[in-house]
Amino acid sequence: DVGCGFGDFADFLNKRGMPVDFTGIDLSEELIREGQKRFPDIKLIVGDLFDYNPTAESVDFVTLSGALNRKLDYLANKDSSKAYALTVIKKMYQTCRKGIAFNLLDTRHEWTASRWDLLSFPPDEILGLFEGDLKSAGKYKIIDDYLENDFTVHVWKAR
Repeated sequence: DVGCGFGDFADFLNKRGMPVDFTGIDLSEELIREGQKRFPDIKLIVGDLFDYNPTAESVDFVTLSGALNRKLDYLANKDSSKAYALTVIKKMYQTCRKGIAFNLLDTRHEWTASRWDLLSFPPDEILGLFEGDLKSAGKYKIIDDYLENDFTVHVWKAR
């Protein structure tokens, strides 16, 4: 789970009868430290996906929720943050054996698109990833009917 926070997603899955061998990574040392107290049986790492640098097809699924919603302060500008976000999505796809799921803010929402500190994307741009750079994807789906400023993408690898 990229941007895992406390690692709550592992607990969420466990409580629904889906125990997982969970690894979470987050930039916040404080969140990881607290997560290790709350959930001592899961693996939590401080850093970003590139610090962890998992090998290709080393996990079944990679998830990310909300971790790409803000412009990163250490990157020069919004375009750099967008390029980084797209690189993260590509790395997630390379890392998984079965699929990825992630959400992004939607530029079709006027307020979200106008914010200088937020990253937002048009869903078509993200679909373009899976028709271009990641065209080996088996199938993919965009879900955009749950919040007006957000959408989720599910991608399954072709087998």
